[in-house]
Amino acid sequence: MVTSPGLPQYGAAVVVGLIALLSLKEVLSASEHWNKALNSSFNLAILPLLFCFISIVTFKVVEII
Repeated sequence: MVTSPGLPQYGAAVVVGLIALLSLKEVLSASEHWNKALNSSFNLAILPLLFCFISIVTFKVVEII
């Protein structure tokens, strides 16, 4: 049995987390409670997931090629 090391094994969790945070950010940005601190907090959580998502996509494309 062969397993690939690294990020692809957690791909589904990264994608679900990224979609959830982006959706929540979009909904809350229309709220009256939205401010710069909340925006920074969401960006702090979203950026690492976005980098992981890009890494996973790159890995899958290279794996196909």
